[in-house]
Amino acid sequence: MEGSLSKWTNVMKGWQYRWFVLDENAGLLSYYTSKEKMMRGVRRGCVRLKSAVIGIDDEDDSTFTITVDHKTFHFQARDGEEREKWVRALEDTILRHSERGQQFSGPQHRDQAVREFDKKVSEADAYLQLMIEQNSKLEKRVKNISDEEDRAKCKVISDHSNAMLDNIKHSIVLLQIAKNTAHPINGIYQGPSSTMGQTSTSQSAPINTSGTAMSLSVPATSYSSSEGEDDFFDANEDLFSPGTPINCPSKSSVPDHNQFSAPNASYYMPGTEAACEAINCCSPNGNPGTSEADDAKYSVTPPISQDGTLDYDALYEVDDEEDMGSMETHGSVVTHLLSQVKIGMDLTKVVLPTFILERRSLLEMYADYFAHPDAFLKIADLKDPKERMVQVVRWYLSSYHAGRKSAVAKKPYNPILGEVFKCHWNIDNIERGPEGLVADGPVPWCHQNQLTFVAEQVSHHPPISAFYAEHYNKRISFCAHVWTKSKFLGLSIGVHNIGEGRVKVIEYGEEYVLTFPNGYGRSILTVPWIELGGSVTISCAQTGYHANIEFLTKPFYGGKKHKITADVFSPVDKKKAFLSIAGEWNSRMDAKWNDGKSEIFFDVNTVSVIKKIVRPIAEQDSNESRYIWKEVTAGLTLNDIDRATTAKSTIEQKQRDLVQHRKDENEEWQTKLFRKQGDRWYYIAPLENRLNTAGNF
Repeated sequence: MEGSLSKWTNVMKGWQYRWFVLDENAGLLSYYTSKEKMMRGVRRGCVRLKSAVIGIDDEDDSTFTITVDHKTFHFQARDGEEREKWVRALEDTILRHSERGQQFSGPQHRDQAVREFDKKVSEADAYLQLMIEQNSKLEKRVKNISDEEDRAKCKVISDHSNAMLDNIKHSIVLLQIAKNTAHPINGIYQGPSSTMGQTSTSQSAPINTSGTAMSLSVPATSYSSSEGEDDFFDANEDLFSPGTPINCPSKSSVPDHNQFSAPNASYYMPGTEAACEAINCCSPNGNPGTSEADDAKYSVTPPISQDGTLDYDALYEVDDEEDMGSMETHGSVVTHLLSQVKIGMDLTKVVLPTFILERRSLLEMYADYFAHPDAFLKIADLKDPKERMVQVVRWYLSSYHAGRKSAVAKKPYNPILGEVFKCHWNIDNIERGPEGLVADGPVPWCHQNQLTFVAEQVSHHPPISAFYAEHYNKRISFCAHVWTKSKFLGLSIGVHNIGEGRVKVIEYGEEYVLTFPNGYGRSILTVPWIELGGSVTISCAQTGYHANIEFLTKPFYGGKKHKITADVFSPVDKKKAFLSIAGEWNSRMDAKWNDGKSEIFFDVNTVSVIKKIVRPIAEQDSNESRYIWKEVTAGLTLNDIDRATTAKSTIEQKQRDLVQHRKDENEEWQTKLFRKQGDRWYYIAPLENRLNTAGNF
């Protein structure tokens, strides 16, 4: 494959036209300043595709990257269709030359496999010679048949035999091509072996359609002739080479916490405290004399409750998760995962390794929309519709920074079907009303001055979560549903959040409809980090106010992370915004009004997060999030990945068994707290309906 692409060179020269030639057999992408230079063999640079990683940007349909040899090359096609052709061809070439499938067996095993393959091909060739002889005898006998009708019947058999013979010849040639492609000589495909004798003449040699690329040797590393001119490679993102051996801590380096495997079966026996102290003064393999840094890295003292059992609630109260550091530590697992997927592939059913999990369910993460519950409740306190609209935008933009408990991006647990999460908040700095219990509310043990929250996993395929929050005295509620659709982007993972949320200010009869940005896990081979991207809208049909918000992804060169811009419009002038907002959603955002006034709109660094309150796990129902995932959380917190993986597998297997049971009994799953109407999910007993029924509104 060959054609023109633009390649990013440096800040001064920007994008430059180049002629590219993809040699699938050599695993090499060469580029030239023009097609004429390619014909003369004057190569400008090349990219080795062995162990390379392709990346695309979901926000830009024409650019893509190739990362290999600790460099990232940036390319731009004319449009999305042309990019798709190049990405698919590059992926196929990388897969052909990849060693991912070979890294789990040593060179000795690979050599033995090649020898056995050659032996089988030789046997097939020997049988082919016998078939050729038999077919020749058959043709002679057919010619000697005197009866024309019989000769015609036998001629059909002979024709079928010849057709089968041609197919076998072709198959043997393809097997040789496959072997030479998987194990090229000096990195260059040499074509079918000449030892095949008669069979090799039935297949013409491969034709080189890539100019002079086939005659070029594969260099030891990718290069560009403009490297001396500050050619741009993303040098700061030092990706590891998937073929490089990785030093991973062995299982024996992790302390054994199996004595806390069940909440009611394992107790804090005398001597356990001494054992914990021994862990802290020993090396990972049990030998004394390691440093305190090593102790901190490999040992975790489990929290113990008063009755001597493992305190699962305390495991969830850790505010800052320890970063898992560079993904290079888990290189072989990650590259094996990447070998299962292709660019643009839906990751819904891809099994992810346990060590990248965050210690909470996705349902619990949705509660972070109310990390500043006072900002949400203030919407109902404002008398002017313009002020209420601005406050909705302020609450919305303040809700995303609390969703990341770690600087390193991790994935929350996928909720199981029917899983429920409940919590509430105490808000001190608001005007208080009656203190009675809201027994018919989403969290029946909470009173009227508390903000309550409930979430349910209403669908597994596709994965849809629904959640609802309300404050009884303030007469305000929020109901939302989100379908998380994940996609592999090469060096990133994109999550499209499909759905909407609705803020209801009951006293004023207003409903604010809002959408959600997409999420991206960037740099998944090194230190993953999260960014948000995409367009979001907030609108109120009753007042006519609306807002357009842009979550801006970081440009590949320069620019800041986590930037947002927002414009808020009035029903009077729907084209000119009366308020513009700019900044970073995880830091400070500034507002500029149409009268020229400027102010800080929201600064997450100066406002404390109000902690949610969750019922103790011992009091939770069996379908509540923390009860379901407590053993997985324990394993991750105590650095016992085997324990976490086993617990996660047990949960998943139970779900498969339940699915099979419902299938056998011809039963359909029934949600408990939410009902579907059209494409939306609604809470079954929203505050507005309960107030109307009780005559309180």
